[in-house]
Amino acid sequence: MNKMTRVGLGATTALLLITSVGAIGLAAGNAGYGRYGQEALTQAVVCDCVSSLSDTEAHDVLFMREEEKVARDVYLTMASLWTYRTFNNISQSEQKHMDALQNVIEQYGLIDPVGSNGVGVFTNNELQGLYDALIVQGSVSVIDALKVGAAIEEIDILDLRECLERTDNIDIQRVYQNLIRGSENHLRAFVNALEVRGLVYEPQYLSIAEYNLIIN
Repeated sequence: MNKMTRVGLGATTALLLITSVGAIGLAAGNAGYGRYGQEALTQAVVCDCVSSLSDTEAHDVLFMREEEKVARDVYLTMASLWTYRTFNNISQSEQKHMDALQNVIEQYGLIDPVGSNGVGVFTNNELQGLYDALIVQGSVSVIDALKVGAAIEEIDILDLRECLERTDNIDIQRVYQNLIRGSENHLRAFVNALEVRGLVYEPQYLSIAEYNLIIN
């Protein structure tokens, strides 16, 4: 199976696209985007007394801020290429994910790695390479673009879970939990979009059991 490899970056995980994303087989289906682009994302809830973050917690927040930007920017670019509403809807949700992490960055006095960078521009070189590769892959066809979207969400879920395990900060835990729920909704949306086209998505990074729990 062709696959994408997750490459560790310090305390968290980057994504590197190596070849085309996952195998997809034919199957009957008739599910639309539906409610999944409109999940309610709770913004970061912060306390009056700001505690310091460990190096690992700070690194994770900053990395996930840019990783969510990868997702948003890929979907914005795919929306311009394919004019398919799934990409536009989810790109708006990814902006909310970025905003939630920016709230944390501002609350704890961290330096935002996104800054004024435009679409497709990243501070982290690994994520820059990831974005470039994803755009090439997703530009082949709308089906390839939907596969890329599903793969991004799978890995995003796994990375967020790892970050969640590495923090005991309640505020940050809440944000990660909200982002995980959002990414699960996005994964369902891409899977449904493929099913509408008579395709069934095979998970590439989540276990079958984890994937089925999310999809069902």
